Amino acid sequence: MKLSIKVIPNARRSEVVEETGFLKVKVDAPAKEGKANKRLIEILAEHFKIPKSKIKILKGHNSKNKLVEILKE
Repeated sequence: MKLSIKVIPNARRSEVVEETGFLKVKVDAPAKEGKANKRLIEILAEHFKIPKSKIKILKGHNSKNKLVEILKE
């Protein structure tokens, strides 16, 4: 499953908000040295109750808009 995600770094708390056509994820980590991307994967793993190894950022490593793949199986 592929998801379009808009990341909000440096948020006060982590949160996943479902919007029409995409997810908005507030991340409580700065957008430096991959910290926000790492935290994004942790938050999504918690939200979907799957291991972090099943989540992969396909596009947007240096952008707020990302394409993320969630692997089943």
